[in-house]
Amino acid sequence: MDGRDFGRELSTAVVAFHEAVGARLGVTAVDQRALALIAGKGPLTAGELAKEINLTPGAVTGLADRLERAGLVRREPDPGDRRRVVISAVPGAFGKVFAGLSTAMQELSARYTPEEQQIIGDWVVRTIAVLKEQTRLLTETGKPAPDGP
Repeated sequence: MDGRDFGRELSTAVVAFHEAVGARLGVTAVDQRALALIAGKGPLTAGELAKEINLTPGAVTGLADRLERAGLVRREPDPGDRRRVVISAVPGAFGKVFAGLSTAMQELSARYTPEEQQIIGDWVVRTIAVLKEQTRLLTETGKPAPDGP
């Protein structure tokens, strides 16, 4: 198996995992992405969230409805402007679904030396950068970046 095969297999496994999480919770992959953003950045208004994940405010309303029904977020008045609502992650709610994955990944990481973990970490960070750039290019131009030299 070469690097392309590893990448394809990894991508397929990640998508399948998130589909299973979504089926268990009744949320979509985009909903999960939004929740990860909210959990990472803290409470966001619908407008801020829409901008972050490139959705319309109306789509964010439906997304927030699904996440709220699943018990993953709550809507609260914005302390800075009571006319607006912020969407906050419910502490620990999403983590329950990921607890098994977290434990398994910790066990996997423990198999590697600190030096090997640094190399793996570098690969993951660079892979994320490539994926973000390709996503940006597809979103902006509708075409993938041309192959390198």
